[in-house]
Amino acid sequence: MTNLTLTAVPHIPHIQPGDNLADFILEALAKAQMGLADGDVLAVAQKIVSKAEGRLVRLADVQPGERAIAVAAQTDKDPRVVELILQESDEISRMRGGVLIVRHRLGFTSANAGIDRSNVAQSGDDEMVLLLPLDPDASAARLREAIAAKLGVRVGVVITDSHGRPFRLGTVGVAIGVAGIPALWDRRGEPDLYGYQLQHTDVGVADEIAAAAGLLMGQAAEGMPVVLVRGLHLPVTEGKASDLVRPKEMDLYR
Repeated sequence: MTNLTLTAVPHIPHIQPGDNLADFILEALAKAQMGLADGDVLAVAQKIVSKAEGRLVRLADVQPGERAIAVAAQTDKDPRVVELILQESDEISRMRGGVLIVRHRLGFTSANAGIDRSNVAQSGDDEMVLLLPLDPDASAARLREAIAAKLGVRVGVVITDSHGRPFRLGTVGVAIGVAGIPALWDRRGEPDLYGYQLQHTDVGVADEIAAAAGLLMGQAAEGMPVVLVRGLHLPVTEGKASDLVRPKEMDLYR
C-alpha cells in the first residue's frame, strides 16, 4: 500500500425511510464526478442506513415495562429509551447515573445499544430516536450487490458507528457491517522488518477503515455520511463485522 486516499462524497441528501440508499449514493458520486473501481471501499455512516431501513421509533409509541422503569430510575434516563435499549440488548454490562452499557444483540458492547437522538429530525413534541439496522452485515451486502448490478464494479462496504472504549476517553468509528473485504486480517506467520514471525497479529482492518472515515464524516453537522476509500490492497476474502466480536470465552473483562 503506497497511496491511500479517503474522500468524502458530497451531495448526499437527507435520507428518509424507504429511500433506495444505493441509488442516492451512486447519484451523489456521479454528481461529484467520482467514479468507482474494483477494490474501492465505501464507508457508510450507520445513521443513513438505519433511516433508509425505517429504524426510527417515536417515543410516544413506546410503553416501558417494569424492568425498564427500574433501570431508568438507576441511570436517570427516559424509561421509554431504556425499554428500547433493553429490547435491543442481550444483557446489561454496566450502569450508573447517566450511563447504561449493554451487550447489543449483534454481539458488541456499547452505550445505549447504539440508540441515538443526534442527527435525527424532530417535530415538536413528537420525539424520535434511531435504532441500529437489524442486520448491518446484510445491509452492507445489499449495498455492495446493488452497486455491482448498476456499475459492474466490486467494491467493499463498511457500515460505521461511533463507540466509546472502556479504557480510553473519546468515541471512535467502528465497523458494525462489512461486505466485500476482510473485517479481520490475520497476519500471523508473516515476517516483520527483522524477520521475526508474527505470532498474535490480527488486524481489525474494517475498524481501521471506519475510524479513518470518521475523520471526514465528523460527529455533528458535517453532513458527510459516505467516504470513498481508495488504494487499499486487502486479501481477497469475504468478511463480516461479526468476525470482530470477541467471543465470550475470550473476554477477560466480563
